[in-house]
Amino acid sequence: MNARLILDTLNRSGNLRTLPHDRTAEHILDFSTNDYLGLAERDDIRLRFMNSEAAREALFTSSASRLLAATQSHYEELENSLAALYGREVLMFNSGYHANSGLIPALTDKDTLIVADRLVHASIIDGIMLSKCEWTRFRHNDMEHLEKILSTRRPDGKNALVIVESIYSMDGDSAPVEELIAIKKRYPGLMLYIDEAHALGVAGDRGLGLAASSSSPESFDVIIGTLGKAAASMGAYAALSHDLRELAVNRCRSLIFSTALPPVNALWSTLMINTITTMDAEREHLASLGRQLAEGLDRITGRPHTPSHIQPLIVGDARLAVELSQRLAEEGLKVLPIRTPTVPPGTERLRMSLSAAMSHDDVDRLLEAISKHLTR
Repeated sequence: MNARLILDTLNRSGNLRTLPHDRTAEHILDFSTNDYLGLAERDDIRLRFMNSEAAREALFTSSASRLLAATQSHYEELENSLAALYGREVLMFNSGYHANSGLIPALTDKDTLIVADRLVHASIIDGIMLSKCEWTRFRHNDMEHLEKILSTRRPDGKNALVIVESIYSMDGDSAPVEELIAIKKRYPGLMLYIDEAHALGVAGDRGLGLAASSSSPESFDVIIGTLGKAAASMGAYAALSHDLRELAVNRCRSLIFSTALPPVNALWSTLMINTITTMDAEREHLASLGRQLAEGLDRITGRPHTPSHIQPLIVGDARLAVELSQRLAEEGLKVLPIRTPTVPPGTERLRMSLSAAMSHDDVDRLLEAISKHLTR
């Protein structure tokens, strides 16, 4: 492999990535954050936690995998808190990537057909590849296409796993959860797997996501929640049945062979979960910001945008996306470019994400800058 040749090719195409420098000290509005509720900015909560006796006593390392770690109480407290909210058992993972890449192979076998939405996250695709199952994709949010695949290849639904995200990370649109529930009823052997990474804290009753607030939460066999976004922590969890949890404990390689998160992190996550379930006012404010941004982008581009806390400005060219991002940075606005392979070629974009800590004036400032520089 010629590393320099590959890097030069990426550079010429506008797809060369570099790690950014720390810009937290600068006066800049971050529209690339996943801190959807503004909790990461809450010094009052952080300092109160750090000064608590429980935090002072909690270990900063697990020193072993979950199956070997001596200290389990903080993990169990977090899992029990989440289980009470979801009405089913919960298993912790180090990240959403660990959850998806480990659980999908653990819960399937060679006879399983996996059918995934075309826009699911890379961690899901990697989990599918590791499973070595037969698999295919359906057109994004196209339930007719999904059902056509199922009726042709698994008419009884047995040994079929359908995987979706509830809110998609690059477009901000939502999966049709009620239609998925209806499909599950028509194929009783079917398993539904939903990743709520970008919905947790933001959508549904108490911010628990779209599946938990649907007409039939039990239809979703696996619900993935990620703690590193709206919950301002680190890690992820799967809400699932007792049998599936036991199967994961015994077969999930990303759990078995990875050092567990520090117990202090689990303690902090418990506080964050208990906090986000009370933040209805922040969720309402975030939704209003999403409507404001969508209406503004509609005016600027002449194309409709989904009101959401995540919205793309599709420019269709990697170099143009990088250039526009740089111009916005000069205005004190951090809006990072998203390029292939994260998104399909021709859909390169700026991905804008909102936080409840922002104001309507902040969104106006972003829209004014986009209008100014997009028309140059």
